[in-house]
Amino acid sequence: MKRLLLLAALAAGPAVAADAPAKLPALKVDASRVTVVGLSSGAYMATQAQVAFPDVFHGAALVAGGPYGCAGGKLETALGSCMKGTPAPDVTALAAQAKARAAKGEIGPLAKLDGATIYALHGAQDALVAPVVADASAGFFEALKKGDPALSRLRVENDGRRTFAHNLPIGAKGDDCDKSVSPFLGHCGFDAAGEIFAKLYGKPSKTAAQAKGELREFDQDAYRVDGKDAFLGTKGFVYLPPDCLAGKPCGVMVALHGCKQNVDLVGKAFVEDAGFNRWADVYDVAVLYPQTRAVFAPLNPQACWDWWGYSGENYDTRAGVQLRWLVDAVRGLGLR
Repeated sequence: MKRLLLLAALAAGPAVAADAPAKLPALKVDASRVTVVGLSSGAYMATQAQVAFPDVFHGAALVAGGPYGCAGGKLETALGSCMKGTPAPDVTALAAQAKARAAKGEIGPLAKLDGATIYALHGAQDALVAPVVADASAGFFEALKKGDPALSRLRVENDGRRTFAHNLPIGAKGDDCDKSVSPFLGHCGFDAAGEIFAKLYGKPSKTAAQAKGELREFDQDAYRVDGKDAFLGTKGFVYLPPDCLAGKPCGVMVALHGCKQNVDLVGKAFVEDAGFNRWADVYDVAVLYPQTRAVFAPLNPQACWDWWGYSGENYDTRAGVQLRWLVDAVRGLGLR
């Protein structure tokens, strides 16, 4: 009997775990409705994605982040000017550098930003990323737009009037809105996710209810570009609204967590509780939740997205390993 069982197992091939993450499902993606959102290091990464690939992403929401190119590949600059704001980032110089990089083909054609919406949101009580830095995240795009008729339809809004700390505000109320504590979802009575959807996709047709779609895991390693390590976890998540699952045209929002906010450190708190999934049903937008991983070589113990160069010198360009991964993952969802 044991011999027969062994032969049967060999014939069946290698065992596959029942809960092994699958590839992303192919949706009917509306290419004009692909956006990117991020908190903190995720906001810096969202800026990089928007600037490097303006032909893919058509809007960005930046929560408690700073301007494109701020760190210049230097960790000391990232920790100083790009967080503390001493000195404040020079958005005019950064915009000029971006234009030069675009001319070299290192980032996408900036004219593709025309018609996009940039929404910068930050709290007046944020002690981690100074308000002057967060202001600069919007100021950078304003500097790009200034005097350039090719960007006349680029919409930029800077919202720094609200009183919350370094977190993503959610609609429920509690006692942590003025704190920056794990899982970095502040119970502020302000539904930031709903506001972000409204800014990027227009006013909602109805009020968001409980999410009714599917939250699935997927294999992040399946989207490695040229097999290169992008310093991500093995699994990510995607939320699929009912209409997207039914084959209707669907937008895509890439939602990027902040440092110390990946699934290894906060579980599914950001993925399930940030509020994006409820609104995704209203707008027919799939939400992609990529997950980083903590590493010590190169140094990234807090599982941040790369906005200072730990993944390579081309980290914020079209050759950047994490940015290329993001684009490939969106294409894995059906972007053509």
